[in-house]
Amino acid sequence: MLALLGLLTILLLLVLVMARLVSPIVALIAVPVGTGLLAGFTSELLTFMTEGIQSIATTAVMFIFAILFFGTLMDAGTFRPIISRLLKIAGHDPTRITVVTALLAMLVHLDGSGAVTFLVTIPALLPLYDTLGMRRTTLATTVALAAGTMNILPWGGPTIRAATALEVPVTQLFNPLLIPVAVGLLTVLVIAYVLGVKERARVKASEQVTMETDAYAEQPAHVLERPRLLWVNLLLIVASVAFLIAGLAPPHLIFMVAFIVAITLNYPNLKVQRERIDAHAKAALLMASILFAAGCFTGILKGSGMITAMAEASVAYIPPQVGNHLALITGLAAMPASLLFDPDSFYFGILPLLGTTATHFQGDALEVGRAAILGQMTTGFPVSPLTGATFLLIGLTGVELGEHQRRTIPLAFLVTLVMLTVAVLIGTISL
Repeated sequence: MLALLGLLTILLLLVLVMARLVSPIVALIAVPVGTGLLAGFTSELLTFMTEGIQSIATTAVMFIFAILFFGTLMDAGTFRPIISRLLKIAGHDPTRITVVTALLAMLVHLDGSGAVTFLVTIPALLPLYDTLGMRRTTLATTVALAAGTMNILPWGGPTIRAATALEVPVTQLFNPLLIPVAVGLLTVLVIAYVLGVKERARVKASEQVTMETDAYAEQPAHVLERPRLLWVNLLLIVASVAFLIAGLAPPHLIFMVAFIVAITLNYPNLKVQRERIDAHAKAALLMASILFAAGCFTGILKGSGMITAMAEASVAYIPPQVGNHLALITGLAAMPASLLFDPDSFYFGILPLLGTTATHFQGDALEVGRAAILGQMTTGFPVSPLTGATFLLIGLTGVELGEHQRRTIPLAFLVTLVMLTVAVLIGTISL
């Protein structure tokens, strides 16, 4: 009975969210409460929900302050000199332009927002591509690969969701993937170079390109930018990421401290501080709300025993030769799964079941989570029709969705396969 109700809970979540009948927040709370009542639980649901919320509270806090931290440094113009320098380096050589495109997208995606990455990167580089006659599909593909791979970072949406669903610290989930992700980013740069070589074979250089690049670099700084604090801000980013990866302090405390240092140094005026917080509060609050709602969802499914019951039922039908390799199978299916599942329904509905099922076959739920974030709404998010960022990307570049997917999906899957292979070779994911 519990297994059937658990399956019903996940299916209802998938249908309601993917069909956009209700918001993810409503579905994540209402659906498990309804099936929990059908299972005969009443006041116990309050305990399950509270325990679920408590289990993800620190993750939600980390995400809120990570958004505020990187948003504040973006406002302060921390990345502007780097962007300008990269554009100058690009010059009028298509191979350099595509590599710079990837580097720029990686840099801007430090804040974890696909929309911001596309809004900053594409308008800055589109004139270069058009002037040289380079294909816009190359721009869309390169930016998508870079942003998608960077989305695996500890403060990225998929990684935070996976850590929340599995109820583990985000660093415990991500740190073993540091080398595979680094190799993945290098793979993106290699792909960008190859795409650039192909573009160079079909276009010729133009003097106008250099002039446009210089013009961009010489645009006046915004009133919010703090060029005198550039190196202080960069050092703050490096220190925060180093502390995070080294595990010297809890992630939420690292970003809390980093944020208050950043906003105090750059904007000591109280009124300006409030304005900067307000400017980024919407994105932070939306994701935090989803995380807390997900806490209710996973809390009820785990507290009621539905997840365990579904896993035990799955064991009876999954052949041992499949169950023993569930993490690897998840890694292979993760990127294509981005075309079928939005991040909330996959990470909060499917991943806990996969993780628990893996443990029944003496596997590791953490390995399943790591395999999932190597593709599901990471390399896969900029090609998925289930994310608004994809339509922003193709809208800014003027590329049709079908054409973008045909060119990008095979390469995105290749990047996932490279990272998965490295993860297997170093023992992060078991065969």
